[in-house]
Amino acid sequence: MPKYIEMPKLSDTMTEGTLVKWLKKEGDPVAMDESIAEVETDKATMEMQSFDEGILHRILVKEGEAVPLGATLAILLEDGEAPPADGDLPAAKAVAPAAASPAPAEQPASVSAASVTPEAATPASTERVKASPLAKKIARETGVDLTAVSGSGPGGRIIKKDVLAAPTGGAGTAPKAKPAPVALEDRRIPLTGMRRVIAQRLLESKTTIPHFYLHIEVDAAPLMTARQQLNAEAEATGGTKLTVNDFVLRAAVKAAQAVPAVNASFDGDAIIQYGDIHLSVAVAVEQGLVTPVIRGAQHLDLTGLSLAMKSLADKARNKRLTPDEMQGGTITVSNLGAYGIDFFDAIINPPQSMILAVGAIVKKPVVNERDEIVPGLRMNIGLSGDHRVVDGAVGAEYLAALRKYLEQPVLLLL
Repeated sequence: MPKYIEMPKLSDTMTEGTLVKWLKKEGDPVAMDESIAEVETDKATMEMQSFDEGILHRILVKEGEAVPLGATLAILLEDGEAPPADGDLPAAKAVAPAAASPAPAEQPASVSAASVTPEAATPASTERVKASPLAKKIARETGVDLTAVSGSGPGGRIIKKDVLAAPTGGAGTAPKAKPAPVALEDRRIPLTGMRRVIAQRLLESKTTIPHFYLHIEVDAAPLMTARQQLNAEAEATGGTKLTVNDFVLRAAVKAAQAVPAVNASFDGDAIIQYGDIHLSVAVAVEQGLVTPVIRGAQHLDLTGLSLAMKSLADKARNKRLTPDEMQGGTITVSNLGAYGIDFFDAIINPPQSMILAVGAIVKKPVVNERDEIVPGLRMNIGLSGDHRVVDGAVGAEYLAALRKYLEQPVLLLL
C-alpha cells in the first residue's frame, strides 16, 4: 500500500519545518534511512531521512514551503503499485506556504518620485519610449537620448544596463560633467525559520535573564608552545592536530568540573545543577548560528574533544546534524578569535546560565616578573552569567580555574 512521507519533529521545540530542497525527484528509488530532503527547523537546516523504501511517486510540498509537523510531504509506492486516487490522499493539514515578501509599494523608498513620472519627462520624442522607470531616471541624469538606445529587456524594453552602456549626450542634450550618483534599491529579506528563532531566543535571553559580565586576560604563550610541540608530534606520527579552540574547550570543561555551580540552569523555584557537562559550541553556518552539543564532554580528553568538535562542525556546515546533537547543552563556548575579534560579550543561550566569549590571541607588550616590558601573547575571555544562578564570586572562581588550565596546558593532558 502507499506510504506517506510526513514532516518529522527534528528538534525539541519545532512546530513546523520549511522544505528547503528535495534531494530526490519523482520517479527516483528511495532506500530506508536515505536522505531525501533538506528541512529548515527552528534551530538548523538538516537533512531528512526516509523511514520507508519505495519509488518516490509524487511530491506534495514544493521547495520553500513551510508545513506543520505531520503534514504529508510526498508519496512512496512499491515497484509496480498503483497510485492512490486524489480522493484517497490524507486530508490536508494546513500546509502553509513560506511567508512571502510583501508586495512592493508603488514607489520604493530609495527611488525618487521623478522615477515614476510619465514618459513625456524623458528627452523629447515623437514616439513613446518603452523603458523601465529606473532606466529613464538614469537617462535624465546622464544625458542619454532613449530614442537612440536599443532595449534588451522583454519586448525590447530599455533597462538599466542598456542606458549605462549607451554614450552620453544626444541631439540637443548637453552631456553632464559629473553624473549624479544613482540610488541603489533597498532589499527586504524575509526571515528564515532559523533567523526568526535566533531573534526570539536572544531577545528572550536579554530581557528575562539578568546578565552580568566578567573578563580576564590570559597569558597564551604556554598554550601556543604546547600546541606547537603536540602538533609537531602529531605530524610525525599521523595523529590529530589541535587548534587553539580545542585547548579552550578542554579548559572550559576542566574548570566546570572544578566549579560545578556554573554547570546549572534556573528552573523557577529551584536551580538544576547538572551532573554531566554537555558542551555547546557556537558554529557559524550560512543560515546563521548553531550550537551543536558535545555530550558528556568531561569524559573526553584533549584529542577526543578535538575530534568531536571537528565532526560536529562538519555536520553543521553540511546540514547533517541530528536532533540529539542540537539540544541539551549545559554551558556554551563562543570563539570569535578566528575572525580577528579581540574581545566581546556573548548573550546567554537559554536555559543555560553561562557562556564564554573567547577572543583572538594577540601579540602585545607586557610587563614580566622583573618589571621589564617584553613581547607577550595574550587572549581575552569574557564570561556572561545568569545572576539568578551564578554569583559574581562563583564566576570569578570559574575564570580563575580556566586561566590556570590555559596557562598550565600540561594539566589539560591529565
